[in-house]
Amino acid sequence: MKLIRLATALVAASVLLVGCSSGSPSLNSGPTAAAAPAPGSSLTSGDFAAAAKLPDTVLLDVRTPEEFAAGHLAGAQNVDVEAADFAQRVGTLDKAKSYAVYCRSANRSKVAMTVMQQVGFTTFFDLDGGINAWKSAGGEVVTG
Repeated sequence: MKLIRLATALVAASVLLVGCSSGSPSLNSGPTAAAAPAPGSSLTSGDFAAAAKLPDTVLLDVRTPEEFAAGHLAGAQNVDVEAADFAQRVGTLDKAKSYAVYCRSANRSKVAMTVMQQVGFTTFFDLDGGINAWKSAGGEVVTG
């Protein structure tokens, strides 16, 4: 009888803990960052989601169009960093905005941020671990 009560109490406690946890990163809910991260910062999924909610922040997916179509963060723009005209295409974006940059694993986003800095952007950060880390943390992606 004591074992049943103990098991019931443990199950109830675990349900409460899971129900109260912050859960997966979301671009639609959760906290908004208090300030823009330092230029070139690599942020965890939760911090990236919070910073991406700041006003005038653009989600920038720098993967191929095929990767983008297979699944991306809601509201993201796609500019392929591997395209020959990447510097020219990214250079047409509004440099007054902040850019939340991501790719598959964070390698291409680092390259993209370097190019962005070279063409005059001052406010940008990336998703540490890329969309792979986002999905591992339970973050949502959309297709199409």
